[in-house]
Amino acid sequence: MKRTIFELTPKRSIREAFVEASSFLDRMRVMEPQRNAQLLLGHVLGLSGTSYYMALADPFPEDRCHALEVAITRKAQGVPAQYIIGEQEFYGRPFEVSPAVLIPRPETELLVEAVLKYGQELTRRPDEGLKVADIGTGSGAIAITLALQSKGWDVLASDISPDALEVAARNAKQLGAQVEFRQGNLLEPFAGMGLDILVSNPPYIPAQDIEELQPEVRDYEPRTALDGGPDGLNPYRIMMAQLPLLSSPPRLIAFELGMGQAGDVAELLRKAGHWEEIVTVPDLAGIDRHVLGIFR
Repeated sequence: MKRTIFELTPKRSIREAFVEASSFLDRMRVMEPQRNAQLLLGHVLGLSGTSYYMALADPFPEDRCHALEVAITRKAQGVPAQYIIGEQEFYGRPFEVSPAVLIPRPETELLVEAVLKYGQELTRRPDEGLKVADIGTGSGAIAITLALQSKGWDVLASDISPDALEVAARNAKQLGAQVEFRQGNLLEPFAGMGLDILVSNPPYIPAQDIEELQPEVRDYEPRTALDGGPDGLNPYRIMMAQLPLLSSPPRLIAFELGMGQAGDVAELLRKAGHWEEIVTVPDLAGIDRHVLGIFR
């Protein structure tokens, strides 16, 4: 029977603690055991980058043993390292994360970059501000990043989860971003409002596929941020149906989506008939990951 609780041997160096932790995670079939061990070890010790590597030969502090044992044990049980640490980097900034929010993914940074690029093309004057709404904001990563990267934009964000909005509000305060948060289902919080840009990374996993996800995603990340209905497209259809709630369609609409969904989401935008150009943006693996509608 595998030992399921991690225990450090006494009188070890930081390097030896890393070897023990990564070996334990490997035996427990945790993906990327060395990366996870280093991440949690650095967190427990308050070390990162060069300072971490310079300290490897030092004795492991006795007063941090229990903290590392708990962190490694939780990771072996499947808890995402980001939830153990309470943080995930996005666009070069640290964002608080908890089980109330989806952990921001690197591919979503490409969505932000596309919105920044095409959003700037909408402006007629250098000082022209745009009204932007991030739908299903979660940790606030998209909205906050847009607010910080484009100071003249008026950024709003919504989520159906009050717990998620609390996390997002703390992130905005910590990072010094001006974002207005509203609670509600998709576009409903913006009824009667005119938006220049609408961006969303909604739930897009087909319901029947959720059980096939990696356990740390399936068992720990919020189901409401994953489940996109029978084919994963329900949130996109609902947002298209909710467009009449706005005073006018957004000039730029940008969605993140799952593998194989780009064609269907692009067709939803075409049928809506509000945008002159439909653009598909691949992620770094070449998967069509984002679809944008643009009206210049």
